[in-house]
Amino acid sequence: MSATPPRLAVRALILRDNRLLLVNAWANPKSDLWCAPGGGVEKGTSLPENLMREVHEETGLRVTVGELRLVNEFHDPPSGFHQVELFFRCDLVAGDLEERWQDPERVVTRRRFFTQDELQGIRFKPGGLINAAFGSHPVAAYDPLERIVR
Repeated sequence: MSATPPRLAVRALILRDNRLLLVNAWANPKSDLWCAPGGGVEKGTSLPENLMREVHEETGLRVTVGELRLVNEFHDPPSGFHQVELFFRCDLVAGDLEERWQDPERVVTRRRFFTQDELQGIRFKPGGLINAAFGSHPVAAYDPLERIVR
């Protein structure tokens, strides 16, 4: 059993004209795998604040964070890496995708909106992404970053 706790990440489900925004987060596009924009959570910052920051860094877009739609986790047994991801519906409030945008870490190399049909022809993760983005399943409750009461 690994002594390293799971990494917590947040991801955005952003729809525009019934198209889902995905990013290719592989430097020097060495993979064709697409995912929702987002990333690791920083301590002391709420999940929505983390997600707004990550979306802006990776895409240049400004969003508001809505309901939680999917909790996903994945792991890599050989390395011991384990990540829990929380996917939130988000509304686009400002910005456009621009070719010249670069995320500060230079990991995201491509950003694109996909229709449900186009998603059938690409590799993406997680498997529940389409239903979380386009489906009408129940909404999960979330109470953001409360301070501990003593």
